[in-house]
Amino acid sequence: MSENPFDGIREFVSAAQSLSFTAAALELGVTSSAVGKSVTRLEARLGVKLLHRTTRRLVLTAEGEAYLASCLRVMDELAETQGFLTTGQQAPVGRLRIDLPAAFGRRHILPTLIDMAVRYQQLDLSVSFSERLVDIVNEGVDLVVRIGVLKDDADIVARKLGSQSLLICATPAYLQAHGTPRAPDDLLHHDCIVGWRNGTRKTWMLKDEKGQTHEHEVRVKHEVGDGEMLLNLTLAGGGLAQLPTWLVQTPVEQGLLVPVLEAYAGAEMPINVIWPRTRYLQPKVRMVVDELLALAQRDAVIFRPDLSLGTV
Repeated sequence: MSENPFDGIREFVSAAQSLSFTAAALELGVTSSAVGKSVTRLEARLGVKLLHRTTRRLVLTAEGEAYLASCLRVMDELAETQGFLTTGQQAPVGRLRIDLPAAFGRRHILPTLIDMAVRYQQLDLSVSFSERLVDIVNEGVDLVVRIGVLKDDADIVARKLGSQSLLICATPAYLQAHGTPRAPDDLLHHDCIVGWRNGTRKTWMLKDEKGQTHEHEVRVKHEVGDGEMLLNLTLAGGGLAQLPTWLVQTPVEQGLLVPVLEAYAGAEMPINVIWPRTRYLQPKVRMVVDELLALAQRDAVIFRPDLSLGTV
């Protein structure tokens, strides 16, 4: 009789999550030696080492981490399907791994995710914040929200949530001390604060007289990898910064920041939600995407920016 391809998976997942055969045994109601033997047989069947055993604890191998992620994904899908068959309604079940841009994600995306986590008790969130383009396929991330133009990639699906418009601004005190730039080339003689990007040119997006957007070189004084910190440094008088309208609307209205180069500002950057391309879209991913699309429709100020802000 052929071996059951699912033998040992439950034991492996429990041991991998607790990093202990003893804890897995208590969870499953068997002996620790039985858990260890099941995992050993699974490793032999797969032909790879999933767990390093030490006298003190278990350690996942790289192959073990990848296999665990796949097992959890399949188990989540089974739980969602069983829930639908039992209740007739689909609800997000299992762990959702989502990566967000730092300032925008905290301000505008995270509240929706928290609301969903409260409404759907079987939804577990793993939320990270970064500005880099996450490799969602290889890093096991379910959803990513990103601001900026995306490269063509057959392995991902993207839905546009909206756009953000950019302003160049500084404090009145900075402009009084250093003068107000009148043309894009003046930026080569000012203290410019930019978002940190590893290995990329330090440029801002400016419009020409025809309304076309181009990258323009600036003289970099400071580099900051978080939007909130970039705003704080600008408010402290650290120099000029190109910032999205949703981040600077209040300081501009309060007179704390002054827009400059308004004839060249207003460049827009798309806001997208991205997920791995697959034949079957898990309900938890689809439902979160739907919630974010609904959020984008409701919050037109954030996702459909008012370009008139630059004239305040």
